[in-house]
Amino acid sequence: MLLFLGLLGLVPALSGPAAAQDEAMLVRVDAVKRVALSQTVPVLGRLVARQAGMVAARVSAPVEAFHVEVGDRVEVGQAIAALNADTLRARRDLVAGRLGETEARLAVEKAQLKLARQEFTRLERLKKSAAFNQARFDDARQNVAIANAEVREAESAVASAGADLELAAIALRDTEVRAPYAGTVVERLVEAGAYVQIGAPLVRMLGDRSLEIEADVPFQNLTGLAIGTEVSITLDDATQHSAVVRAMIPAENPQTRTRVVRLVPKFGETSRPLANDQNVTLQVPLGAERRVLTVHKDAVIRRRGQALVFVVDGEETQARPVDLGAAVGNRLEVRSGVLEGDRVVVRGNERLKAGDKVRVDGAS
Repeated sequence: MLLFLGLLGLVPALSGPAAAQDEAMLVRVDAVKRVALSQTVPVLGRLVARQAGMVAARVSAPVEAFHVEVGDRVEVGQAIAALNADTLRARRDLVAGRLGETEARLAVEKAQLKLARQEFTRLERLKKSAAFNQARFDDARQNVAIANAEVREAESAVASAGADLELAAIALRDTEVRAPYAGTVVERLVEAGAYVQIGAPLVRMLGDRSLEIEADVPFQNLTGLAIGTEVSITLDDATQHSAVVRAMIPAENPQTRTRVVRLVPKFGETSRPLANDQNVTLQVPLGAERRVLTVHKDAVIRRRGQALVFVVDGEETQARPVDLGAAVGNRLEVRSGVLEGDRVVVRGNERLKAGDKVRVDGAS
């Protein structure tokens, strides 16, 4: 009997502050805040090489050997093929001999000029003597002029022969065909032993290390793009990357109403090697970026077809209907119903009612 009376004495104590605290529900909250919103539309693009094409012969000669095979990756300046250089080497030696001849002739003409000047100077000193002969003096002056002209002619011949020798050396150097840029050999167009003319293609190369993105963007979606705009891209291996608009070609396809946009990609890690004409999906913004008021998606619950959030005000909650807009990651745009900085319940809101007492979890 005494034990029962003692337990009855504890009842008032349990219905005090401790009991009220137990009635408050533990919830987790998140602040209403503004974030950047840029709505996008997917546009299919493709990877294109900035450098691709034929590597041609610069001289006419037989192909002596190839140093690469199809699929080989080459660096800038790496040897691709060798043309036979025997004829060009003989031509260079012939031009070198001609240069020697002109240089020897120039030396003779310079000696003749020196001799003519000596004769002219000697006669000039006799002008005031009885032995002076005007006719001989005039002839000596003319001989100096002729010798000067012949020296200039010989100098021109030396310069011409020197230029011919330089051209012969360039042609001889061009028998070694080198890669103009880093890339991959995708096709060999001739074989060793074939005679090729100047400009004949030897191999086809693809610069797969300098890829860009080319996309045909519908004209109505161009308002959100400008030079320097960064967009999100997805490769066919599902990896996410980014790209920056480099150029917008001012020509529209009248059939598809699209314009070509070129972008410079910023690739991270990829699970597959990149290739020319590989598909890529761009998220093209529909307009300029704007900052919108948002709540976490877990804060929104639906009751009787109405979207609600519970705002914590002191220790109580207020149920507020909200008008939702676009999704921004794991958040939702809110057009009305809450203010920036409001604390809305994101955990424990399923059983809440307006006016319920709550305790905020410290991990909020």
